Amino acid sequence: MRGLSELRRSVGAKHSRSFSRASFRVCWASASPLLIGVWLLFTVLPVHAQTANLNPFPNVGLDQRLNEQVPLELSFRDETGKRVQLQDYFGEKPVILSLMYYDCPMLCTLVLNGLLRSLRTLSFTVGNEFKIVTVSFNPRETSALAAAKKETYVQGYARPGAETGWHFLTGEEEAIRQLTRAVGFRYVYDPTTNQYAHASGIIVLTPQGKIARYFYGIEYAPRDLRFGLVEASANTIGSPVDQVLLLCYHYDPATGKYGLLITTVIRLAGVATVLGLGSFMVVMFRRDRRQKALHRGI
Repeated sequence: MRGLSELRRSVGAKHSRSFSRASFRVCWASASPLLIGVWLLFTVLPVHAQTANLNPFPNVGLDQRLNEQVPLELSFRDETGKRVQLQDYFGEKPVILSLMYYDCPMLCTLVLNGLLRSLRTLSFTVGNEFKIVTVSFNPRETSALAAAKKETYVQGYARPGAETGWHFLTGEEEAIRQLTRAVGFRYVYDPTTNQYAHASGIIVLTPQGKIARYFYGIEYAPRDLRFGLVEASANTIGSPVDQVLLLCYHYDPATGKYGLLITTVIRLAGVATVLGLGSFMVVMFRRDRRQKALHRGI
């Protein structure tokens, strides 16, 4: 009997040990993903988030200062080296202002290329309905660089008269600082790369030199650019269709784009429906009267 009891205890201990090992394996397999997730949450992810949010150039940006006046008395040099003032380009037409530097290896070229693509699709022509003033914010750049850049983009635009409407300027540091500060354009020089870190975008100004619209990035929707120019001109350019469309679209300063106003569209559609029904009823009423008159004549 004692031998049988010892055998049972031995078998039970073996089963208990094997069950404990199996249970431990199952528990570890279930818990390990959770433990790894907790470790990532409290160690790796915060470090990654801090790295992702790290901005090496916090002073770079483009701040909207709508309706602010640009100092038109500032003096620059045009692509021929002639001394000019900003006011020489204002007074009659809205102006697109683009800030960049001509030796920029990447971003400035992308901005100008994006603007050029939008201009090619517009029915408005540079020099006729509006002007463009491109200003280098690098005070070391020369009029020769500005002339070379102008030749490239005027040829790419390929419309007569563009050379008299698109101007490429250079200037001294103080004038550049005053202009960029007035329009909210913030940039910094990076000595490690010998380049400037800067924002990308263009600014539409009224004929009086007030800031009307900002468009961000390197691609500018032709529709938005057209609307911006029409509004900046106080509706002196554009067609009646532009005026109707501007009732349905609204400029959003946060995005720098024009968005569809659904409520206005619904109202206009309602008015159009009422007018359509009214016109239909008038036509039907007149036709009915003519038919009755014919019957009386018979």
